[in-house]
Amino acid sequence: MNIFRLAGDMTHLASVLVLLLKIHTIKSCAGVSLKTQELYALVFATRYLDIVTDFISVYNTVMKLIFLGSSFSIVWYIRHHRVVRRSYDKDQDTFRHYLLMIPCMLLALFVHEKFTFKEVMWTFSLYLEAVAILPQLVLLQRTRNIDNLTGQYVFLLGAYRGLYIFNWIYRYFTEPHFVHWITWIAGVVQTLLYADFFYYYFESWKNNVRLQLPA
Repeated sequence: MNIFRLAGDMTHLASVLVLLLKIHTIKSCAGVSLKTQELYALVFATRYLDIVTDFISVYNTVMKLIFLGSSFSIVWYIRHHRVVRRSYDKDQDTFRHYLLMIPCMLLALFVHEKFTFKEVMWTFSLYLEAVAILPQLVLLQRTRNIDNLTGQYVFLLGAYRGLYIFNWIYRYFTEPHFVHWITWIAGVVQTLLYADFFYYYFESWKNNVRLQLPA
């Protein structure tokens, strides 16, 4: 654990809390992509298969439970809550997310560190997380006007991955033999996907105007 890892985890947790705050308090999921939330639920379900077999620390286990529980709760809210589901824009959220799952699984089957079920699923979760934000970004481009909580949610998600990159750099220089190419490449790809959003987010903040993404 180091300051970058802790900051990344707390930023990731904050992004989830912001989204849950919007959905639970305002009873609205307007501007939120169900497709992205389903992908994240799949990411955590495949990444944390070791939760019942391998104990690392109380902190590690608690964080896993939080992300598993929150991701499936968000999907449930959007799909089944009698009020929240009415605000879901199904006509705009049309990204075919299965087109992301299939190549990620194929890539994980061929490019992994060890050919075991848990290792392949863990690698699949890395690849899928790298691109899971795409349906959300496409939805925001289509809807143009983005409310503050949704914008903060996406910003915090991108910031979390950026902080993890600093964590890897720190560990590379302070820990011997710390080399994880698959994790690093997937993380860099994920961060780059946020670059355009970050630009418009800071522009809106600097000019004190509502966040908009170009179509």
